[in-house]
Amino acid sequence: MKKGQQFKPIIQDIQERLIYSEPSLGLLELNSIAKGLKVCDEVLKQASVDLIEAAPICTGKYLIIIGGEVDSVRSSFDRGLELAEINIVDSLYLPKIDRKVFPALLGIQKIEEIESLGIIETVSVASSIIAADIAVKTAEVDLIEICLAQGLGGKGFVLVSGNLNNVLASIEAGIIPIREKGLLLREEIIPSPDSLLINKIFVQR
Repeated sequence: MKKGQQFKPIIQDIQERLIYSEPSLGLLELNSIAKGLKVCDEVLKQASVDLIEAAPICTGKYLIIIGGEVDSVRSSFDRGLELAEINIVDSLYLPKIDRKVFPALLGIQKIEEIESLGIIETVSVASSIIAADIAVKTAEVDLIEICLAQGLGGKGFVLVSGNLNNVLASIEAGIIPIREKGLLLREEIIPSPDSLLINKIFVQR
């Protein structure tokens, strides 16, 4: 890179390209950071996809999340699986994912008001994304954030907001497949959360 050359901020760049005709997501979790970096490079070279996340996470693993159109994500995801081999810990391919998921993963979702708050806590990154996608497809709720692994011991949790009935419906639907697989740790509903708690949530973002 030439001296003085600057890359456009990654999040701003991704924001401008988050509108896909059929948004899809691919996730790869590896038990080796070195292998994770190698796989990530090959995944990005395989097809035109956006890099939503690529970072070491708790317990020394490496997380890769890509987004884009269905065919591109599928191609890159399959290439990643092929290269990861025995180093793969978890993987997830979600075609036609809800459009609210990517901003929530990036922590850039704009929320005007929190009437009621719903929380889903899971044992893995992939299960949190699955729960979030189902939750926002079930009822009219805002997906505040999907928090993944960093400082959480590999766990994940989802925050949704909206009127109480919609939050209840979304949380109930979101936990069904997670509970069936034994990946649900806890779900909670907070009607009318205290303003100090709301402020803390947004400050942490």
